Amino acid sequence: MAQERPQHSLLAKSLHWFFVLLFGYGIFKQIENKEQLNDLELLKSEIFFALIFLIFILFGFIFMKRGYKTALSSNSPKIQLIAAKFVHISMYFVLSGIAISGLGIGFLFWLGYKNGLLIETIIWVHELLFSTILWLISIHILAAIYHRTQHDFVWSPMVPFLKEKDR
Repeated sequence: MAQERPQHSLLAKSLHWFFVLLFGYGIFKQIENKEQLNDLELLKSEIFFALIFLIFILFGFIFMKRGYKTALSSNSPKIQLIAAKFVHISMYFVLSGIAISGLGIGFLFWLGYKNGLLIETIIWVHELLFSTILWLISIHILAAIYHRTQHDFVWSPMVPFLKEKDR
């Protein structure tokens, strides 16, 4: 029996891996505490990055909703299909929340609201969302590795290395 061979477009692959790099850059350049935002140039760059990040997420989400097809076989267990969709959609919403809360922190700081319950609450939400995305990314990666070990051709359409071969 021939295995299904799902394929993703070059744009889909490029968006996925560019986003990995963009998210990695965001982690690398993250600030340690809100007082660093007293540096106006840093504050501007953080706001700019969050805006670019949010635009990219929105573009990716619209692209996914219009043309994305899962690499999972239609014969996959229903729970697996539901879980995959839930994790992917959750990632978009949580990443959007990270960008929006980051913008909220930046704009409040810009307006002079550097302390108080409002900014502390938004920082807490931002940190909670960041912790959540780490869990979702971990689940996503573990699922990809699982599928690679299953040789079900879910890995190969998106990952440019360790391609699966027919058995």
